[in-house]
Amino acid sequence: MLRKLLTQTSSRRLLFSGVPPLFSKSTISPFSSLSSSPEPPSSESPAVEHPGTTISIDRSSLYTPPDHSHESTPDSELVKHLKSIIKFRGGPISVAEYMEEVLTNPKAGFYMNRDVFGAQGDFITSPEVSQMFGEMIGVWTVCLWEQMGRPERVNLVELGPGRGTLMADLLRGTSKFKNFTESLHIHLVECSPALQKLQHQNLKCTDESSSEKKAVSSLAGTPVHWHATLQEVPSGVPTLIIAHEFYDALPVHQFQKSTRGWCEKMVDVGEDSKFRFVLSPQPTPAALYLMKRCTWATPEEREKMEHVEISPKSMDLTQEMAKRIGSDGGGALIIDYGMNAIISDSLQAIRKHKFVNILDDPGSADLSAYVDFPSIKHSAEEASENVSVHGPMTQSQFLGSLGINFRVDALLQNCNDEQAESLRAGYWQLVGDGEAPFWEGPNEQTPIGMGTRYLAMSIVNKNQGIPAPFQ
Repeated sequence: MLRKLLTQTSSRRLLFSGVPPLFSKSTISPFSSLSSSPEPPSSESPAVEHPGTTISIDRSSLYTPPDHSHESTPDSELVKHLKSIIKFRGGPISVAEYMEEVLTNPKAGFYMNRDVFGAQGDFITSPEVSQMFGEMIGVWTVCLWEQMGRPERVNLVELGPGRGTLMADLLRGTSKFKNFTESLHIHLVECSPALQKLQHQNLKCTDESSSEKKAVSSLAGTPVHWHATLQEVPSGVPTLIIAHEFYDALPVHQFQKSTRGWCEKMVDVGEDSKFRFVLSPQPTPAALYLMKRCTWATPEEREKMEHVEISPKSMDLTQEMAKRIGSDGGGALIIDYGMNAIISDSLQAIRKHKFVNILDDPGSADLSAYVDFPSIKHSAEEASENVSVHGPMTQSQFLGSLGINFRVDALLQNCNDEQAESLRAGYWQLVGDGEAPFWEGPNEQTPIGMGTRYLAMSIVNKNQGIPAPFQ
C-alpha cells in the first residue's frame, strides 16, 4: 500500500523559503502610571515695546499646548479598537488578548481578509514548499484508517487549512484508495472568509448547500464542510484531525519573574500613544494556568525559569480533541515548530518574510509562538484515559519514516532538470538539518531546513495501537 502511495506523480509547481530564527525579546517597563513635564519652548519670546519703556517677558516655564487639529489620526481601525479596549478596561490587556485581536478580529485581523501565504504573502508553510508534504500526511491518514479497521465513515478534520493545499495534495495522493476516500467527510475549521474561498477553489468544490457551508470536492468526490470551531464538527463517528501550523497561532500568555514574584506581561498604551509592554501589579486569572504548567516541570526547570509562555487555548483544544478521540475513535496529528520543553519567550511577528516589532502596526504582520509539546501531551492524558500520546519526533524523522525518500526518487524519474532542481530544494526544505537525507547534502543555495525545527506528535485512541511512524 505504501509503495502504491509513494509512486504516484503530480505536476503541481513547488515553492520554498527559509525559516528564520526567533525574534529578539522586547523591552519591558513596570506597570505604573507615568507622567512627564512638558518640554519648555526652545527660545525666549520677543521683547514687547511700550512708550517710554521696554519689558522683557520670560515664558520659559509656561506650557504652550499644540494647535488643535480636526484631521483624522493615522491609527488604523484595529489600533483604534485595541486602544478603546484598553481605555474601557482602565488598564492593559494580556498578550493573549492582543494576539487574538491582531490575528482574528472579524474586520481587521491578519488572517481575515487576504491570502497571507506563499512568496507573495508573509510566510511559507510546508504544504507550499512541496506536494510531497501533503502526500506524506495522506500516507499517515490511510495507515491509521487501516489500524481503525477501515470504518465506512470517517470525519477528516483540518484545523486552519490555509489555502487548502495540504488537503488537496492529500486527496490527490490517496485517490487510488477508493474505499478510503469514499469513507471521508472533510471538515475544515476556518474562521477567515477570504481563506475559505481559496480552500473552495483549490479543492475544486461545487456547492451543494450554501446555507450549511457544504460542498463536494471533485478531487475525490468527497463532501466538504466549513466550520468556525472544532465544536461545530459533528461527533459520533471516528475522527482524524490534522493540525499543521495551527497551535503556533493560538494566543499565549507571558509571565516574567520579578521582585514581586511572577507577573503577567501585558500590553498598554504609553503617553506617546504607542503600545508598550508592562507587568501586572498583581496576579491575573491566567496565573492559574501558570501554576498548572509548573507542576509538569522538573525542579531543575522551575529553578531556571525567568520567563514562561503558556497557551490556555492550546490546552483546552487538546482536551477537546482527546475526549472526542477517546469516545469516537480516530487520532490527531500535530505538526508545528516548538520544543519538547517549557517555552520561555518566543512570540514573534513576521511581515513579508521578515521579523518586525510585535507591537508595530498590529494586523499587518503574523504573530506566532513556539508550541509547548509537553503541555499538549499532559492535557490530552488528563482529558481521557482512552487515548495515548506519541512523540514528539522531528519532522525529518516523521517524513523519512513514512517514505518521503522513496517518493522523491519516484518523482525524479518523471521530470525535467528544472523540475528536478525544484524537487531537491523542496525536499531539503522539509527534511534539512535532520535524519532523513536522500542526497549527500544541500548546496549553498539550498534554504535552511525545517527538519529539526518542526516536531510531530500524535494522539490516538488506545484501541488502535501505536500509529505510524511512531512505532
